[in-house]
Amino acid sequence: MAWRHELAAARERWNLLTFYEKFEHAVIVVLTGVIALIIVFALWSLVLKVVVSILESSFDPTDYSVFQALFGMIFTVIIALEFKRSLLVVAERKQSIVQVRTVILLALLAVVRKIMIVDLASTDALQLLALAATILALGVAYWLVTYRERAPRIREP
Repeated sequence: MAWRHELAAARERWNLLTFYEKFEHAVIVVLTGVIALIIVFALWSLVLKVVVSILESSFDPTDYSVFQALFGMIFTVIIALEFKRSLLVVAERKQSIVQVRTVILLALLAVVRKIMIVDLASTDALQLLALAATILALGVAYWLVTYRERAPRIREP
């Protein structure tokens, strides 16, 4: 019975939305479904690769390349989950638009994933410097966004 009340409340909220808000909500629902499908396939691929590697006895988590590949795949799933969660927040109308803070966090996760899977022996110093500069820039941007959100609002008369 509780789901009927939730469905009725959702229908009432839907009727209050403007045409564009309904369009935006529909796009977010479709994107959420697509990302959920991608997450399922990525997780399936990850589990399949680990199980096959274990059965073939080629799974050696102490091998750096295996470690890099495994955690790269895990981070890919985590990034997709975080992206889906940010869309669900928008879909539930807790936020009207995708938050900049969330986008910066997703970018930070992607750069961290890149650093985890990069082969330091074959990567030149300029590329590592670029990754470090990217992390620094994203960190500063994240700090500025969160500082602005926490700063007390000045009321104008």
